[in-house]
Amino acid sequence: MKNSLSQIKSEFAETYGREPRLFRAPGRVNLIGEHTDYNGGFVLPMAIERETIVAAAVRDDRKICVRSMNLNEANEIDLDAPEQKLRGSWLDYVEGVARILESRNLAKLRGANLLISSNVPTGAGLSSSAALEISVGLALSEISGYTVGKIQLALAGQVAEHEFVGAKVGIMDQYISALGKKGHALLIDCRSLKAAQIPFTNDETTIVICNSKVEHELADSEYNTRRAECEKAVGILQKFLPDISQLRDVTIEDFEKYSGHLPEIIRKRCRHVVMENARTLNAVEALKKDDLTEFGRLMRLSHDSLRDDYEVSCRELDLLVEIASGCEGVLGARMTGGGFGGSTVNLVRRENVEMFTKRISDEYRRLTNIESAIYISSPADGAQELLDGNY
Repeated sequence: MKNSLSQIKSEFAETYGREPRLFRAPGRVNLIGEHTDYNGGFVLPMAIERETIVAAAVRDDRKICVRSMNLNEANEIDLDAPEQKLRGSWLDYVEGVARILESRNLAKLRGANLLISSNVPTGAGLSSSAALEISVGLALSEISGYTVGKIQLALAGQVAEHEFVGAKVGIMDQYISALGKKGHALLIDCRSLKAAQIPFTNDETTIVICNSKVEHELADSEYNTRRAECEKAVGILQKFLPDISQLRDVTIEDFEKYSGHLPEIIRKRCRHVVMENARTLNAVEALKKDDLTEFGRLMRLSHDSLRDDYEVSCRELDLLVEIASGCEGVLGARMTGGGFGGSTVNLVRRENVEMFTKRISDEYRRLTNIESAIYISSPADGAQELLDGNY
């Protein structure tokens, strides 16, 4: 942690005059399954070893007094006052989760003093927002005497982001932050919301995340365009496949048979989603067989498809993937997240990690004049209270 647990507890005690309970929720990286979520498809994220910590204690009133150690900012929410939305600040996530927990009758919250610290980087596509939502939601409900199920907690976080932040996110980020399990990735069916823990432990390899440190303005508008293009593909294909409702329902065989009826740009978008769903399920089978070479191959195919068919990559992400692909010990590399910036995810042999990180840093700096940030992580646990026995 940027701030150690002892620092967090000490500062909380100094500020509020009492000992807090501690809660955590991790960020995440998506291993494979990109832009499939809003098409009803499959994703395979893992929780990372970076997290948001919330120190919390109840108050006698119905106010939430919250302070961010990272930003050195404090604010207050009165749960008995009219709700506020879309401030454009981190407080929207806090208030959103609190209000949704109550409106969904998941918890009747007591007032709380909260102190928040996080080492999940913002702007890197690693879901710092979900880590904040889930850790705050867990803290507020537990200190109020309610145990909210992890799935309900994730859904509350998603709705909070929709209604109070204005971001129409899928369920992946909140699900993996709440439900992550050490040594496992999480296969999520984004239509049924069913999830399965997939063992992902190997002493010889680890995940290395490379932050491009860029975020292009295209991201939001192009995201909306891609969603519309996918919906158009469904509308055309329904003439031949009347039972489909999302691209999730289109098989590879269906696509090959009817893709000639799609305009070229729509055909490319459709091909990515159909093939990416298949790649994700094949990647799960590879993990079950401990075939990391095949898993890495599918990662690279995913990147090529995101670059060429879905066209959501960018020069910086492509450079990171190309540099990685030329490094010894790299089994797979791809962009991760929405695209047009953010991070790449790489499967690297542990013995080559030090050389890999140096090569990536040096080459990326030389080619872009940008200093990347690199994070190494194994699959981590999801949200939990930090008790003496688990930290």
